[in-house]
Amino acid sequence: MDVDLVVRAQQGDRASYTAIARAMGGRFLALARGILRDADLAEDATQQALLAVWQDLPQLRDPSRFEAWSYRLLVRACHAEGYRERRWADNVRLLPTDDRLDDPVGSIVDRDQLERAFRQLSLEHRTVIVLHHYLGLPLDRVADACGIPTGTAHSRLHHGMRALRSAVEADLRQAPREAM
Repeated sequence: MDVDLVVRAQQGDRASYTAIARAMGGRFLALARGILRDADLAEDATQQALLAVWQDLPQLRDPSRFEAWSYRLLVRACHAEGYRERRWADNVRLLPTDDRLDDPVGSIVDRDQLERAFRQLSLEHRTVIVLHHYLGLPLDRVADACGIPTGTAHSRLHHGMRALRSAVEADLRQAPREAM
């Protein structure tokens, strides 16, 4: 983000803030959807984060750290929404099909299995995985965005990925039993 734009927004320039909000809005929404796995909650969290950016921007000490600071606000908003309302939609169980690469149904089954496994993770684990793997942030920046030590980010990534693998494997073991 352009530091001059951030400084102008800090000084109350609404046009500068609008430019920031437009630049960050889509990215915030995509990240919130990745963390919360619910479009409505993600929209609410995005709005809350953008509002928090506007309200708290004058207190930002280092405008060059705007990106990490704003991600931290988004993570907080996602966690607040996720803990406030746990309304996960029921998942439709699809029967497994053969694993041909050109099979769109197989791809849907894989995505469905991954989605079910991802929803089983805690918000903290999902947040670290999304910021690291979806956004491509290195773990030190993930830690900064989450307001946690780097070692904790490493631990959450490790345990989250292990839980994700375990959930997918358990789902694969259970699928043949459900087909009976």
